[in-house]
This record gives sequence, structure tokens and C-alpha cells, in this order.
Amino acid sequence: MEVPFIPIKPLSIEAFAPFGEVIDLDKAEHFPINNGMCTRYNDLATVELGGVEPRPLVNIFRGKPYDIPLHLKMVERHPLGSQAFIPMTKRPFLVIVAPDENGTPGTPLAFLTQSGQGINLKMGCWHGVLTTLEQTSDFVVIDRGGPGENLEEYFYEPGFLVGFDD
Repeated sequence: MEVPFIPIKPLSIEAFAPFGEVIDLDKAEHFPINNGMCTRYNDLATVELGGVEPRPLVNIFRGKPYDIPLHLKMVERHPLGSQAFIPMTKRPFLVIVAPDENGTPGTPLAFLTQSGQGINLKMGCWHGVLTTLEQTSDFVVIDRGGPGENLEEYFYEPGFLVGFDD
């Protein structure tokens, strides 16, 4: 069975809106604090917390790089909270998302972030795993902690081939 191809497109606020928010310091509200020695980039993402007694988790994820083209077979979602990925470097990374089609993921979309962009996935958004490129990269990840099952996985068969249009 032939594996369908998913082209990687540049990440934009408009294209990503159905799935969450783009965290882009160049477009964020910001202002000086601490006597001008620090800049606050304010209210970068909407943290969604569903369920009983949730609490925000602040994590660092260290992602090993993937090769492109990527054979995508699995996506996941977090039904009880949003999940923000904020890179600690200026290196781009790959974001894979899929629309929900009656409880299962539809055909995925692939986006390449620009330098300095992060994302905030909406609660319940189907998405691929953290997909760094070229080098191991660290990310601040903000998501939901607390009771309840907050992970669902879905496996595509035969999967999709994700790559750049030449």
C-alpha cells in the first residue's frame, strides 16, 4: 500500500488557528519591566485546564532530531488540557496536527516553525510527537497535571510520509 505524502508548510497564525495558537515573540505584546532590564512577553498562550483539580505543569522536553521525510504513523491528543511548546533555541521544529473527525484524527497537516516561534495546542487537538530537526533541542512545555486520563493515541495504517515539496 502506498503511503500518502503530507507537504510541510510554513507555520502561520491563520493556518494553525483551528488547532491552537502560535507563540511568536515578534508579534507578542511586550513591555519593559525591572527598571528596563527585562522585557516581559505577556500572555503568550491560553492554558486550558479541564477536569477535577487540574494544575499547570511546567516541563522541559529535550527532543532528539528526526529525519525528513518522516514516516508518520501515530498521533496523540490530550482531552483534559492544552499543551504549549516553547523552544529554548531559535531552531525551527516540525508541528504535525490533524482535525478531529468524530473522535478520530483526519488527514494530518505539517507546519515548519520559524525562528523563535512556539505553539499552544488546543485541548483535545490531535498532534504528532515533538519533532525537532537537525539537532537535539530543549523546549519549555506547559500542560495539565492532575487526575484523569489525559492521553489518547491513534495509529494510522499505513501512515503518511511527511516531507518538503521540492
